[in-house]
Amino acid sequence: MAVTNTGTRTVIALVENKAGVLARICGLFRRQGFNISSLAVGKSEQEGLSRMTFVVEGPEEVVRLVAAKLDRLIEVVKVEDISDLDHVYREMVLIKVSADNEKRGEILQLSNIFNVKTVDVGSDQMTIETTGESSEIESLLELLEPYGIIEVMRTGRVAVLKSKE
Repeated sequence: MAVTNTGTRTVIALVENKAGVLARICGLFRRQGFNISSLAVGKSEQEGLSRMTFVVEGPEEVVRLVAAKLDRLIEVVKVEDISDLDHVYREMVLIKVSADNEKRGEILQLSNIFNVKTVDVGSDQMTIETTGESSEIESLLELLEPYGIIEVMRTGRVAVLKSKE
């Protein structure tokens, strides 16, 4: 098989909300030599089921084969590589940044571009939150770097297919 289209792939799965399921799924990716670069899991709209979004780097054909193997696991209800489908994705980030009184105003002005919410303020630092595409978050982090980023916590990508209208 010729391997083409190596890049970032987004896979979503609907799985049983039971102990050990996440470990089995991650283990399958590990055995295939994939690193999961982003993983988000939470309860779904269906009782007893969780929805997972994971992002992996790899050739499209190989990711599809791994997705097919996932689909055969008894705890997996549905799995789909949505990378080439029309979808919406977001990521949330909390950023703790150095911010004395003088810098705080500058950071808030800068942050308005990114729809940032201030969630904590101290005498010499502040924590802000925003959601967006990965590229938007990367841009915000670059702009905040000169102020002194203390800590960053990102949720990882969450994704849903767009409406078919």
